[in-house]
Amino acid sequence: MTSTVTAPAATTSSPARGLVCRACGTEYPLAAQHACYECFGPLEVAYDEAALARVTRAEIEAGPQNIWRYAALLPAGQDPATRVTLDPGLTPLVSAPQLAAELGLTGQLWIKDDSQNPTHSFKDRVVSVALTAAKELGFTRFSCASTGNLANSVAAHAARAGVPSIVFIPSDLEPGKVVTTAVYGGDLVAIEGSYDDVNRLCSELVETDEFEDTAFVNVNVRPFYAEGSKTLGYEVAEQLGWRIPAQVVIPMASGELLTKVDKAFSELVEIGLAEAPAGGWTVFGAQSQGCNPIAVALHNDTDVITPVKPTGIAKSLNIGDPAAGPYAIEAVRRTGGWMDYANDEEIREGIRLLARTTGVFAETAGGTTVAVLKKLVESGKLDPAKETVVYNTGEGLKTLDAIAAEVGPTHRIKPSLRGAREAGLLG
Repeated sequence: MTSTVTAPAATTSSPARGLVCRACGTEYPLAAQHACYECFGPLEVAYDEAALARVTRAEIEAGPQNIWRYAALLPAGQDPATRVTLDPGLTPLVSAPQLAAELGLTGQLWIKDDSQNPTHSFKDRVVSVALTAAKELGFTRFSCASTGNLANSVAAHAARAGVPSIVFIPSDLEPGKVVTTAVYGGDLVAIEGSYDDVNRLCSELVETDEFEDTAFVNVNVRPFYAEGSKTLGYEVAEQLGWRIPAQVVIPMASGELLTKVDKAFSELVEIGLAEAPAGGWTVFGAQSQGCNPIAVALHNDTDVITPVKPTGIAKSLNIGDPAAGPYAIEAVRRTGGWMDYANDEEIREGIRLLARTTGVFAETAGGTTVAVLKKLVESGKLDPAKETVVYNTGEGLKTLDAIAAEVGPTHRIKPSLRGAREAGLLG
């Protein structure tokens, strides 16, 4: 009689043990909950440290060529069959020697170019994790409040998964981001107000009976959503040979991306997967002058974030009441970093400078980050001799209006050698 040997099943359990309040430390089970019932503080995912400690470099390196190679470090998606995903991640880490030379940096400069994700922004990372968790929690419709990139990603993920979506945006969003959301066929609701107005409405809708089966990725499943940002930290460390860069410059809207990259670095070092630089790493934040409440609070030496009404061209960073602002300030202070902001003209110049020196065309958020990098070097806040990674979070084709009036043909000629000669193209 022939016996059949069954291979052991792959591990599909989450290393997450629950949710914990970032303010008072109260713990809750893993659920669709984003605020503490005790103090109304924000919740984040807490992990079983022993489970994280079992993860190896070899296990990660043998994984898929996307964010799910880090599944053993994430709160959801350990079983590939449960994932709601476009398989983002493993985006290029671009060496930028020409940009470094122009800015006076002598250390290695890298651009982490997340415009190469499926919907051309880092939001594909957070949406893949959030919607995978949402599916596991039983939600049957996907939603978000968005300044554009998140709406693109939620609509695309929902289309891929065959799940209905309804996303909410400010009515004055860049046309490119409206089109690249609407094309996926879900419901797209434009609100006559700012992003903060949109977010406030979504926070009210999530409490209604009509939306009880709807997962708002940045409201009721926000703790899972935020964890997706950690993969930007994991990837940079792995791409650098499992070491943490000395300095990182990160754009800030809510401030959550900055806190999660810092958290990713800490986790990797604590469980022995990556080496920290001598003296640790330093975190820097970048905002636009039109919406800079986190940076202003740091400059004023306070933890209190005063909400603002956003203006300016960097609409993807226009969150006037940033939920993670105090935690971003804490991370910057703890690591000895700084924050600064750039005006619209500086942002445009940042976009053009990055494109001209690296071949990377960034949206306005990336232009903001490069402009702030320049200021940090000039002010002496950032050490020009240390290795630095700058995060570009989105694709310039989404915000063409920001620089369309400043770039174009350098010559206009008739289709003849004479025309070329008269224009100086033939000497």
